[in-house]
Formats: sequence, structure tokens, C-alpha cells
Amino acid sequence: MPTEAAPSSSADEPSHLASDQAADDPEHPRHPAEAAARAAGLAALDRVVTGCRACPRLVAWREETARTKRRAYQDQDYWARPIPGFGPPDAPLVLVGLAPAAHGANRTGRIFTGDPSGDLLYAALYELGLANRPESVRYGDGLELSGVRITDPVRCAPPDNKPSTAERDTCRPWITRELELMRPTVRTVVALGGFAWQAMLPVIADAGWQLPRPRPAFGHAAVAAFPARDGGPDLRMYGCYHVSPRNTNTGRLTTAMLRDLLREAARSAGLDPR
Repeated sequence: MPTEAAPSSSADEPSHLASDQAADDPEHPRHPAEAAARAAGLAALDRVVTGCRACPRLVAWREETARTKRRAYQDQDYWARPIPGFGPPDAPLVLVGLAPAAHGANRTGRIFTGDPSGDLLYAALYELGLANRPESVRYGDGLELSGVRITDPVRCAPPDNKPSTAERDTCRPWITRELELMRPTVRTVVALGGFAWQAMLPVIADAGWQLPRPRPAFGHAAVAAFPARDGGPDLRMYGCYHVSPRNTNTGRLTTAMLRDLLREAARSAGLDPR
């Protein structure tokens, strides 16, 4: 079970017991804003998010997918819960995707795990020295990230990988609280795709930074700066094409492009990638 003092990303991951407890807690509200606000640290936030049932369509889909399964995974138990962020709580670099994949993270219990997108992303982090191994198999497999945390603005697998605007907004308090809790150390965000970029703008504003006017537009290698409202450290956000097979198979995003952008973002966060 996660602890606040956990030194590594693998120790921060939830167990099925933790998520069952969150789901069965009579005090766990169906409103994410209330539950997220009560989380005093990232470990607590990661625990409570796994019990969220705020979006009926997403709850039904994630659980139906776990019942029917994909043929290749018929002998596996699916996670079938919301997915918490993954990585150390003091990471200066945060990578933001879209939502869990139905047979990826919804099956394995870890973000960007069990699908081609995650295979590419974790291999790139390993090549840069930001992960201790090049593959992510499931939660508890020993994978650790160094200076990097990965999260999503939508925590449940949506049908056709397309959450509704209402579902995105309902889920927003989770990632807002996550960024608030990371304010002492976070310096750089990488938005993997236009959805993540647009979703992060109000999150960044709510978490304590100022948005420039006009609002910055998404693009691969686009960079936006956000001054802190309280005079603290500024935040930078890089845009990156999503690591989906649709982008990688067509050459819109190559391995070299991803690696180069992550290296630049890591350096801007004060890390020393290979």
C-alpha cells in the first residue's frame, strides 16, 4: 500500500486492497472535488482516486471491458478502476496523456502500460536514464521512474478513447490536486497530444499559475510559460504529439522526435538526461 515517504515510484502504486477500500468507504463522495481536496499528499490522492465512480458511462465501460476482456487476456484479471498517477511525488517533470486504454492501463493498473503507446514511452524514458528498465508490464513489476511522474486528465478508460467534455471536467479535480501537491518541485509539463494540452490549461490556472493571453496553442515542440501567481517558480509546458499508434505508424511522431522532446523537457525541469 502506498506511503507518503515512499522513495520510489514503484512503492507509490496502489494495491487492489487499497482500491477496494476506497470504493467501499461510505465517506467517499461521488464528487471528485470533495475527495481530492481532502487528500493531504499524493499517496492519499492515489488511493482515493481508485474508488471514484463519478461518471456512470465510464464506470460501466471500464467494468464491462473487464468482464468481456480481449481474447489475448482472457486468463488475466483486469484492474477496472480509475488509474492514479505513477512516479515519485517530488518529480520536477510531469507527463500528461489522455485517458487509460481499455485493455492497457484498465487491465494492468498502471498508466501507459500494456499497450503500444506505453511501450514507446517507457522505452524512451529508459534511453534517457529516467527509468530503470525499458518496459512497463503491470503495477508492482519493479519499474521505477527518476524525476518523472506520469498522469492523465481522465482517470477511467473511455469508449473509443473519447471522453466527453463533461467527463473531462468532472475528472479535473484529481489532476488539479495532483499538480497543487507537486508545486514545490514541479517545473515542466509535457502534454502528450492536443487533448492533454487543452485539459491542462485550466488545471495549471487552478493550481496557482497565470495563463498567458492569448492562450497558447498546441503543436509539437510548442512551449508555453506560466508565471506563478504567488511569486514562486514558473512552470513550462511542452506540446508533443501523442504516442498513439496512429501517430507513430504514420511517422507523424518518430522515436527520435519523442526522445529529443523529452530530453529538452527534462533539461528544462533541471534533470540530467542521457
